[in-house]
Amino acid sequence: MTTTLTSQQGLKLWHEALTASVRAEGPDLSARQMAIFLQVYLAPPPHTVRGLAAALRISKPAVVRALDTLGRADFTRRKRDETDKRNVLIQRTVKGSVFLSEFSEWVVTASEKL
Repeated sequence: MTTTLTSQQGLKLWHEALTASVRAEGPDLSARQMAIFLQVYLAPPPHTVRGLAAALRISKPAVVRALDTLGRADFTRRKRDETDKRNVLIQRTVKGSVFLSEFSEWVVTASEKL
């Protein structure tokens, strides 16, 4: 059975998940950082700054700034493309996967409260 959320329920769901994230003492990611993070983890690789910027329709410098933060949190890493040394690939990390698994649990828990 498919359930359709109202706007109010959608906002409550997002609020509950974000509140759980804030309480968890993890990194405080901006909406842009989270969108880039999710793009890296949910879309099939390979990922580059140029590709992420195009997919999200934001500037390459904005992607680079977000990746700097995600890299400091060890949620993503950059690696030189061995087949084309001009490219830098954005890779997933175990720590990033664990964080997203926890975040998805907060979303599921929040949805169960609706």
